Amino acid sequence: MKINRREFLTTAAFSIAAARLPAQRGANPNVTLKLPTEATGAHMPADFIGLSYEVQQLADTTFFSGSNAGLIRQFKALAPQGVLRLGGNTSEFAWWKASPDSPEPEHKQVREVEGEPKAHYYAVTPEAVRNLGDFLKATGWTCLYGIGMGTNTPERAAEEAQFVANTLGASLQYFQIGNEVDLFSRHLRDPNTWSAKTYLDEWLSLARAVTARVPGARFGMPDVAADVRWLTQIADLWASIGTPPRVTTLTHHYYFGGPATSPEVNIPNLLKPATMAKVQKTADIATAAAKTMGVRVRMTEGNTCYRGGKPGVSDVFAAALWAADYALLLASNNYSGVNLHGGTGQSVANSVGGSLPGDILLKDKGESPEQIATRPHPFYTPIATFGSEYVMEPVAYGLKFAGKLSGGSLFQVDFNSPFQAAEVNATAYAVKLASGHLTTIILNKDAEQDVEVILDFGAKKTGMMQIEMLHAPALDSREAHITLSSASGHLKDGQFTVSIPHATGLCLTLM
Repeated sequence: MKINRREFLTTAAFSIAAARLPAQRGANPNVTLKLPTEATGAHMPADFIGLSYEVQQLADTTFFSGSNAGLIRQFKALAPQGVLRLGGNTSEFAWWKASPDSPEPEHKQVREVEGEPKAHYYAVTPEAVRNLGDFLKATGWTCLYGIGMGTNTPERAAEEAQFVANTLGASLQYFQIGNEVDLFSRHLRDPNTWSAKTYLDEWLSLARAVTARVPGARFGMPDVAADVRWLTQIADLWASIGTPPRVTTLTHHYYFGGPATSPEVNIPNLLKPATMAKVQKTADIATAAAKTMGVRVRMTEGNTCYRGGKPGVSDVFAAALWAADYALLLASNNYSGVNLHGGTGQSVANSVGGSLPGDILLKDKGESPEQIATRPHPFYTPIATFGSEYVMEPVAYGLKFAGKLSGGSLFQVDFNSPFQAAEVNATAYAVKLASGHLTTIILNKDAEQDVEVILDFGAKKTGMMQIEMLHAPALDSREAHITLSSASGHLKDGQFTVSIPHATGLCLTLM
């Protein structure tokens, strides 16, 4: 019996018996993926999956708190272990208000430029940090805590860090001082003198002040927006620093493109192989610098489209496939994790100058305010806020799907060449989990072609295959689903054959 694609995706009622039928010649492309006997690739940490928020989110002390049950529920649904990063452009305009009568400090003069926040300062309080600690305990997540550099002083940074470290305890992974420091020359520093070297000198003064108050302090740096060459320059300078602060992670950001008004930000460009080839080049530079310093790399802020995302690209199913592929590509390059940016619409709008370009785009297309309000704000946020409700968006489902490989050791094998040879836009990743189970994720990003895949584990391998699907009716659907199949199937002569529809992902676990 033949079913149409919508029925297939909606019910996920594909039978393993049918899936294992030999592919018909001249039908869908055929690809064989051979899995080696040992998983010798990078280890994907159990807490690989993460989210990024503006520090300004702390101005609402009820947001990250133990009483925000809806947000806690969605964090736990996304990942049982995860990493919350607090930073963003607004972190440079925060000031530490240690007590109710602490006066607001004088602030440096800054320049206002398009895409950067206006100089609106706000206080971070002990109450906000205590509530954050309760939130982290309730979710089981840990935190990367951002401290401003652009308008801060070593003394204030150290005072804030001491309270944060004492309050968060084991929930604090490390401090991040400064956000997108490679762009400071635009609005916060002298463009004629600002460089990786001058940044490092200034960073050391703040990090050493923090270490004096928090002797065991750990740091991530430099959190560049896009210029990963800074990582190389800092790594080359690191050996010359006497008794450096304890850096555990090199960090950078990544946005596919932007802003929303750019015609280049579209679904075909987001999903094409060349996009991930560029990601690989960035990873090569970043991991080489990390190796020089003896640390790992983390992508601490990023998403599909900078300045709040693009409706019709960032808030649809295509973003789910992108997020899964992007996260797993970084995992295969030994990154310690990935944090996709989001939060409330206002906090992100504040971070980019006060408004979201995506709203202007929708207004120009004739959408009413009521229609625009039905979309997540910002458009790329993994967890959207609608009134008092928190909703996982498609991009979050992509992260969640990738997280099924968390805690595993990756098989170091080229799975992509077979797909390229078959002219199918698909990728695959496989791990051996701590449980001993072998799990493979195959992402068919092709907009048109289904593909028949043979997983070859070796003739002696036996077992039953469990299958989960990442799916939606179409690439531009504003929904995503992860469905566990009720069907099951066994290896035959060490092989398992499955048909993967276009624009879907499968997670196959050998039990």
